[in-house]
Amino acid sequence: MSKFDYPSLPRRDIVGVLADCQIASISESDLNNPTPDFIENLYTRILIHIGWIQIQEDSGLVEFADLEQLENPDLHVDSVRKMNLYRKVKKFIAELECPREFTLKDLIKPGSDGTELFLSAMLNFILHRESRMKLIESVVEEMTALDEKQQELEARILKSNADIAEFNESREREMPFVQEVDNKIKELKQTISGLNNHQMSLKSAINKKKDEFKEMNEKISNAEFALGQSAQENASLRSKIVQSPDKLQGALEEKKAALIDAKNAERAAMQSFHEKNSILEVYTKASKKLNKHLKLMQSLQEQVNSAKQVEKDVKVLKAKISEDGVLDKSLEVKLFEHQGRADQLQELLKQLEKERDLKCEEASEELNNVRSQVEYNRRGLEQREHKVEALVAEGVAIIEKINIEKDSAAAKQQMLLHKCEELTKEFFKYSNATGDLLSRIEAGASE
Repeated sequence: MSKFDYPSLPRRDIVGVLADCQIASISESDLNNPTPDFIENLYTRILIHIGWIQIQEDSGLVEFADLEQLENPDLHVDSVRKMNLYRKVKKFIAELECPREFTLKDLIKPGSDGTELFLSAMLNFILHRESRMKLIESVVEEMTALDEKQQELEARILKSNADIAEFNESREREMPFVQEVDNKIKELKQTISGLNNHQMSLKSAINKKKDEFKEMNEKISNAEFALGQSAQENASLRSKIVQSPDKLQGALEEKKAALIDAKNAERAAMQSFHEKNSILEVYTKASKKLNKHLKLMQSLQEQVNSAKQVEKDVKVLKAKISEDGVLDKSLEVKLFEHQGRADQLQELLKQLEKERDLKCEEASEELNNVRSQVEYNRRGLEQREHKVEALVAEGVAIIEKINIEKDSAAAKQQMLLHKCEELTKEFFKYSNATGDLLSRIEAGASE
C-alpha cells in the first residue's frame, strides 16, 4: 500500500500549489487543453524541483557517447531528451505507486484527466515531503541551537578553567610572599608581646619611681616646714635671749648644731631632689623611647592589619575560587544535561537516518523491480519492434503487390474501356443499320 493519498486535486489547487512552490506559473486553461511542449516543460520543472533532474540536464545537453550509437545523432537529440524525461517521469510515478501507469502517450499526446491525476500525485508527494522536511528542519534547528549552546558552554568552561589555572598560578606565585608575610606576622606578634611585657615592666617601674618621687616631695616639704619652724623658734629664742653669755653661747651652739642639721637635711633633700630630677629625666627619656616604641608598635600593628587584610583578601580569593569551582560544577551538570539531550537528539537523528535508510532500501528495491520491469518491457518492446518491422516489411510488400495489381487492373480497365468503346461504336453502327433496315421495310410495306 502507498503511504500517500491520491485525491484528484482541483485544477485551481494545482495552479496554486505550483505557484506557491515556485515551480511554474500556469492557468487552468493550460490544464484543460495541455500541449506536449507545455507538459514536457511542466514535468521537467517538477523533476528539477524535487532534484531528479539537474539544471545541466534540463538545458537539453545529451551525452555524446549515448548519441554516437545512433546513425544520425543530430536527428535524435530531441527524441532522446523526451525519452529520458519519459523514463524519469514514469519511474517517479511508479515509485509513488500511482493507480494509473504513466505511458509515452501521456507525454506526447497528453489528456486533461491523466495530466490532472499525475500532477495531483506529484504535488501531493511534494506537499508531504515539505511537511516532513519542516519537521526535520525543526529538529535540525534545535540540534544546531544545542550545538551552539554546547560550544558556548565549552568556551565558558575553557575560560573558567583558564581563570582557575591563572588563579592557581597567581596563588602559587604569591604563596612564598604569603608565607613570608605569615612569618613576619609571627615575628611581629612575638616582638609585640615582648614589647608589651617590656612596656608593662617600664610602667610598673615608672609608677614605683613616681611613688618614690612623691615620698621625696613629702620629705622635702616636711624639711621645709621643719626649717620654717626652726626659723620661728630661732626668732622666738632670739627674743628670749638673756644677757648671760654662757647661756647665750650654749643656745647659739645648740642653734648652730640645729642649723647645721637643718642645712645637712636641706642638702640631703636637695641631693635627693636632684637625684629625683635625674631619675625623672631618665624616666622622661624612657617615656620618649616608649613613645617611639609605641609608634613602632603602631606601625607594626598597621603592618599586622595589612597582613590581616591580605589574609582576608586571600580568603576572599579562596572563596571566589570555591565559588568558581561550584560554578564549574553547575556548568558541568548543565553540560552533562545538554550532552544527554544532545545524545537523545542524536539517537533520534540516528532513528530518522535508519528510517531513511529503510525507505531508501525499499525505494532501491522498488527501483530494482521497476528497472527489471522496464528491462522486461524494453525487451518486449524490442520484440514488438522487430515484429512491427516484419509486419511493416510485409505491409510494404503487400502494398507493392497492391500497386502492381492496381497497375494491372488499370491496364485491364483501359483495355476494357477500349473494348467497351468499340462495342459501343459497333452497337451504334448496328442500331443505325437496323434503323435503316426498318425504315426500308416500312417504306416497302407502304408501297
